[in-house]
Amino acid sequence: MEKYRVHEVAKDFGLPTKTITEILTKYVAAPKNHMQVLSDHELSVIFDYLTQHNQVSGIQAIFADTYQAQPKAPETPAKPAEKAAEKPAAAPKQQAEAPRKDAASKQQEPAQSAKPVQPTTRVPQKKIVDTRKGGDVNLAKYDERLEDLGGERGQRMQQKGGKEKFRNNQRKGGMTFSNKRKQDEAEKMRRLQLEIAKKAPVKVQIPDEISVGELASRMKKTGAEVVKCLMKNGVMASLSQMIDFDTAAIIAEEMGCKVEKEVVVTIEEKLIDVSEDRPEDLVPRAPVVVVMGHVDHGKTSLLDAVRNTNVAAGEAGGITQHIGAYQVQINGKPITFLDTPGHEAFTSMRARGAMITDIAILMVAADDGIMPQTVESINHAKAANIPIIVAINKIDKENANPDRVLQQLTEYGLVPEDWGGDTICCKISAKKNIGIDNLLENLVLLAEIQELKANPNRAGQGTVIEARLDKGRGPVATLLVQNGTLKQGDIIIAGTAVGRVRTMLDYKGNRLTEAGPSVPVEIAGLSEAPTAGSPFFAVADERMARELVEQRKAEEKAKAAAPVQKVSLENLFDQIQAGERKELALIVKADVQGSVEAVKSSLEKLSNDEVNVRVIHGGVGAINESDVMLAASSNAIIVGFNVRPDAAARDGAARQNVDMRMYRVIYDCIDEITAAMKGMLAPKYREVVLGHAEVRQTYKVSGVGTIAGCYVQDGKIVRSCSVRVVRDGIVIHEGSLASLKRFKDDAKEVVQRFECGLTIEKFNDIKEGDIIEAFTMEEIPQ
Repeated sequence: MEKYRVHEVAKDFGLPTKTITEILTKYVAAPKNHMQVLSDHELSVIFDYLTQHNQVSGIQAIFADTYQAQPKAPETPAKPAEKAAEKPAAAPKQQAEAPRKDAASKQQEPAQSAKPVQPTTRVPQKKIVDTRKGGDVNLAKYDERLEDLGGERGQRMQQKGGKEKFRNNQRKGGMTFSNKRKQDEAEKMRRLQLEIAKKAPVKVQIPDEISVGELASRMKKTGAEVVKCLMKNGVMASLSQMIDFDTAAIIAEEMGCKVEKEVVVTIEEKLIDVSEDRPEDLVPRAPVVVVMGHVDHGKTSLLDAVRNTNVAAGEAGGITQHIGAYQVQINGKPITFLDTPGHEAFTSMRARGAMITDIAILMVAADDGIMPQTVESINHAKAANIPIIVAINKIDKENANPDRVLQQLTEYGLVPEDWGGDTICCKISAKKNIGIDNLLENLVLLAEIQELKANPNRAGQGTVIEARLDKGRGPVATLLVQNGTLKQGDIIIAGTAVGRVRTMLDYKGNRLTEAGPSVPVEIAGLSEAPTAGSPFFAVADERMARELVEQRKAEEKAKAAAPVQKVSLENLFDQIQAGERKELALIVKADVQGSVEAVKSSLEKLSNDEVNVRVIHGGVGAINESDVMLAASSNAIIVGFNVRPDAAARDGAARQNVDMRMYRVIYDCIDEITAAMKGMLAPKYREVVLGHAEVRQTYKVSGVGTIAGCYVQDGKIVRSCSVRVVRDGIVIHEGSLASLKRFKDDAKEVVQRFECGLTIEKFNDIKEGDIIEAFTMEEIPQ
């Protein structure tokens, strides 16, 4: 449709522009100026207003000038019979002017809805009435515009049934209608409108929730009609009240409309392309390998041997100080290695749901065997559901015993291929470069079996491996491209960070212009350092990306303020009943390995039809931060036997709302979890830790026993409290304080950063370095 401006409407009706402006100001909104393009709704309002204020007295008035020798303007306002309520008749003076013809030609379409055969002109075929005062008018232009207007907008106006005022144009001029005939004609028109409406129902898009007023507007009905229909269906609702999709759909269908569900597309869905790749677009990609294992078992030395560079020599104490990502060529095929400090980074990434690795190499020293962190690495890899290749390192040492390692592996579900299992085990020496080729060949073989593929011909996406703030370059992030191709200059969004890729370097520090799947790169140009493990996406619209980042920041802020719902023994039964809990994951830590196995087997026997109890990790020693991170990512409960959490674990558990349960008797644990599963858990007391004190010196006094000179590390020690003595994370005694002194005076309590002397009832085996944990049992209000 052509653009129809305010001054053009005024000109076509022979009215001042000010009159049209006043109508719009009163009924819609004031136009910005006389050049403003009018919408269909605004034109309808203008035409309705002028129609109501310029009524036609009769059909004879339209053709009165036909029967006169000298044509002149009729005394009453004239209006074409075909014109409906959406188009006004012009004022008497306007009827005789050429602009009236232009306005009428713009609104011929309603007549088409009233007659089976659509006329091509607005006057009877046998009589042409020329109301022009003179001058040449290009009639072809108006006929062409008439045809353009006759389509889509005509159908919409037909569907507004009941609003248009039809005049019969089939009668000859000079004849008057009686009231009865007028009513008959009106009834015919009404029936015709209903038939048209049935043939072409209004399509209404309805979202999940919609207000009654908005629904009426979309259906082209009045609010009163919709409210009446709602009341008929037993729903009392005002125009501003929200109704759900089902209710709205019933009402719309009852009122003759065709209902479609409106799909609300979020900014994230518009911006980020997460569509599946077609099989023909996929090409093979390099595998991503993570090297895991216990500290100083040779993880970095293996990478050193693979890359023929000396990485380990520059690291303090043999512990990897950074997260590195390297790509190497093996037999002409690229493989990407991730070097992690222990397993914390891997756990952190898994906690954020980032499954970035395809294969895990588990490093085990042949002289040490399987250590606590080795077990954790196995459990992390199993939880991530990635295949494991075991590299038994340091076989060149005199006290190496590879067979013992193979035996130990079977205890954790890793049966070597030589023993009939499916775990590849390679005996190597990273220092002396023994067996490395065999390990790499097995790595390539396993990668080929997995048939890893990606589509390089799409926008780059992947995961943030690490990020830091560089003094010279600002926020710098190491990214692993997992699909698509990342190019220099791309706009990327990673978590709450957004920016343009200014520079892109490979692991050697060489500049790149693009990076395909499985390629690690270091980029600069983000607004902030993103969180490790965050997914990143290359996007096309920077403004929309920044808007999405603001949304994410607001969501994070709201989430931080809201309480986190994690599984605990108190809410376990409710979650089982609600169908949310099909598996209870547990992490077991104990003072000795025998206890771990006993507890693990006892707890797993508690599984029933409704819930499966599974111990995802068991280990010896104090509960540490890694255990808490694994529990948070797996939504597990930590069970401790004769062990205590360290400070970092306590803080992490409080921050991530992880439930930790400490026991000294195995049956207490079994009874509590059984009761929780049956919904009978009703704890009457809970333990409240008051503080911790470190034993700095001990004094033996006859008749008194051992006095411990202590420094209060955190919280406070209260004279009436219970205490437990913790040595190297293991609880060696639990009892009550016998006395508490500051210098020579008895003290009720000693707070943080002060020294004190204390004795424990019936216990004298206190040593320097022990931790005294003070606690009380607090009754829980029922």
